[in-house]
Amino acid sequence: MKFQIEDVTVYFPYDRIYPEQYGYMLELKRALDAKGHCLLEMPTGTGKTIALLSLITSYALSKPHNPVKLIYCTRTVHEMEKTLAELKLLHNYQTTHLGDRAKILAVGLSSRKNLCINPLVLATENRDSVDAGCRRLTASWVRAAAAANPNVPTCEFFEDYEKAGSSAVLPPGVYTLQDLRAYGREKGWCPYFLARHMVQFANVVVYSYQYLLDPKVAGIISKEMQRESVVIFDEAHNIDNVCIEALSVSVRRQTLEGARRNLSKMRQEIEKFKATDAGRLRAEYNRLVEGLAQRGNLPISDTWLSNPALPDDILKEAVPGNIRRAEHFVHVLRRLVQYLEGRLETENVEKEGPVAFVASLNTHAGIDQKTLKFCYDRLHSLMLTLEITDTDEFLHIQTICDFATLVGTYTRGFSIIIEPFDERMPHIPDPVLQLSCHDASLAIKPVFDRFQSVVITSGTLSPIDLYPRLLNFHPVVSRSFKMSLTRDCICPMVLTRGSDQLPVSTKFDMRSDLGVVRNYGKLLLEMASIVPDGIEIMQHKLIFIETQDVVETTLALDNYRKACDCGRGAIFLSVARGKVAEGIDFDRHYGRLVIMFGVPFQYTLSKYSRHDKRSKLPGWILSHLREAHLNLSTDMALHIAREFLKKMAQPYDKAGGSSKTLLSQEDVEKLSEGSLNEMLY
Repeated sequence: MKFQIEDVTVYFPYDRIYPEQYGYMLELKRALDAKGHCLLEMPTGTGKTIALLSLITSYALSKPHNPVKLIYCTRTVHEMEKTLAELKLLHNYQTTHLGDRAKILAVGLSSRKNLCINPLVLATENRDSVDAGCRRLTASWVRAAAAANPNVPTCEFFEDYEKAGSSAVLPPGVYTLQDLRAYGREKGWCPYFLARHMVQFANVVVYSYQYLLDPKVAGIISKEMQRESVVIFDEAHNIDNVCIEALSVSVRRQTLEGARRNLSKMRQEIEKFKATDAGRLRAEYNRLVEGLAQRGNLPISDTWLSNPALPDDILKEAVPGNIRRAEHFVHVLRRLVQYLEGRLETENVEKEGPVAFVASLNTHAGIDQKTLKFCYDRLHSLMLTLEITDTDEFLHIQTICDFATLVGTYTRGFSIIIEPFDERMPHIPDPVLQLSCHDASLAIKPVFDRFQSVVITSGTLSPIDLYPRLLNFHPVVSRSFKMSLTRDCICPMVLTRGSDQLPVSTKFDMRSDLGVVRNYGKLLLEMASIVPDGIEIMQHKLIFIETQDVVETTLALDNYRKACDCGRGAIFLSVARGKVAEGIDFDRHYGRLVIMFGVPFQYTLSKYSRHDKRSKLPGWILSHLREAHLNLSTDMALHIAREFLKKMAQPYDKAGGSSKTLLSQEDVEKLSEGSLNEMLY
C-alpha cells in the first residue's frame, strides 16, 4: 500500500497496517524532520522493522537533494539477516512503483568468520583464528614476500579484489551475507573486504552494535560515515549494558600467563630483527617521535582493532620516550604484568578508582599515566614492525594493553575491582581483576555527537524516561505504543510462592535453599504437563545457561522446533540477554509459555522502590496484568493457565478478527490525528 504521512509518500509492502505502525512512522518522521534523537517503544511482533525501513527509505526518496543514509544496528547475525530480508521485500515493492528511481545499495557487514569464502581460512574454529588466518594470507609483508617467492601462500580472492581496483564495486541491490558470499565466489573477490569498502557508499548499512559502540571496532569501520545518517539501534532495551561492556576489561591469571608468553616471543622477534633488519626498528622509532597519526595510511589488510579510548588529538602527540624503543616497551609491559600478578595475590575483595590505581602503579612499577595511555597503539605499531600475523596468539597482551590504555585515559566513571574467587565456587581460587565501566554514556556519546538522528527502539523500553538519564542525551521524541489485539491472547502472572506456600525467589540469600529449588523445579514440571507443544524458559541471573558453542545451540534449537512440530512438546532453557533470548522468534506453538525465573530489578525490598516496580513494566504487558494474577502460588497459576489455554483453544476466525485491528489503505486515508490518538493512546 502507498499512503501519505505529512509531506512524505510512504511505500509499505503489505495490504494492511497496524494503527501502532502508522503512529510509529509518524513519530519517527517528526524526529527526522527535527534532526534529533528519539526513543520509541512498540510491542514485540507488531512490525517495528518494516515500519522503520519503509518510513526511512521513503523519507530518503522524497528528499533526493538531501539524501540520508540509514545505519541499522542489530544485536545478532540472525536479526541482521531478517532485517535484510525485510528490506529486500520492501525494495522489490518500491521498484514496482518507482522503477530505477527506487534503486538503492544495501549491505550487511559482519566478521570475517561470516563472510570469508577461502576454505583454508574457514577451516579454523573461532572468530579470532579466522581473523589471524586471513592476516597470514593478506598482510602487506606477506604479499611482498609472495611477489618475490611464488611458493608463499596468499589469498586468491583478496589478490583478485586488489587487482580489480576501483572496478571492485557492488551493483545496486540488497545484499544479505549469503548474497555477498555468492557474489564474491562469482567474481573471485573477497566478500569481507568488498563489503567493508562498500559500506562507505551504501544507502543502507546493516551491522552489529559493536561497529558503532565499541571504540576498537568503530575506529576502523565507521570512522568515515557521513553526518547525514540515521542510526537505528533495534532491540535496544539493553543498550546501556552493551556500552558498559565495550569499555570494560577483565584480567585473570591465565591472561597474565599468556601475556608473559607473548612478551617472551616478542623479545625473541626483536633480537632477530636487530640482527637482520635493524633499519625497520630505527624507522619505527623515528615515526613514533613524530606521533601515532600515521595509522590512517595503512593498507586495508594491515588495519588492526583501533584504540579503545584515545581521541584524535592525542594521536598527534609524540609517544613517551620510555616506550619508543621496542625493547624498552616490552620491559615496561613486563613490569605492568608483574604488578598485576601481585595485585591478584589477595584474599579479600578490593575496589579502587583509576586515579588511586595509577598512583599505586607509578609507585610500585614506575609506569605513569601518559605511558599507559599509549600502550595499545604502541603495541599495534610494534606488531606491525615485527610483522606478526598470528594475532590470535597475542590476544592476552592485547587485553593487558587495552586495560592499560583505558585506565590511563579515564579518571571518572570506572572502578577497578579485584575478586579472589568466583562467588559460585568460593573454595577454588580464581582471582579476577576487572576494570568496570559505570557510565554507559561514554561509549555512545560519540554516536550522538556525530550523527544527525539516532533512534533507540525496542519492544520493552520501560521505564522509557530512564534511558535519556542513563545515556545522557535529550530526545526530541519519546513515545510508547500499545498493542492492537483481536482477543486477550496474553496472560501475564506473577508467582511468589510454591504449592507448599514457601516463598520462591532468586534473591542471593534464598537461591540455594532446597525448598526454593524444589518449588522452581515443580513449577517447571507442572507447567510443562499442561501446556501443549513447546514452552521456552528464560533464566535470569544465568542459573540456566545455553551453551556458548554456536553450532551446538543451533542444533538444540532445531531439535526443539522438531519436537514442537511433531506434537511431542519440548522445554528450551536459555539465558536472559543471551543470543537465543534476544535474537530468535518463538512464535506460534514454539513459545506458548515463557517462564522467567527471577526478576531483573535491583533493591526490590527498598521501601521507596517496591511499589513502583509494577508501573515500570511495558504498557502492553501492564494492560493485561490483572490484580487477581499477582502474588500467586504454583497451584493457583496452574488453574489460571488451564482456563486461559481452554479459552485460546476455542474456534477463532482469524480473517474476521484481523479486520478489527488492521487498517486498509482507505482506513489510513480517512485517519485524522484525533482518531489516531484515540486508537493508540
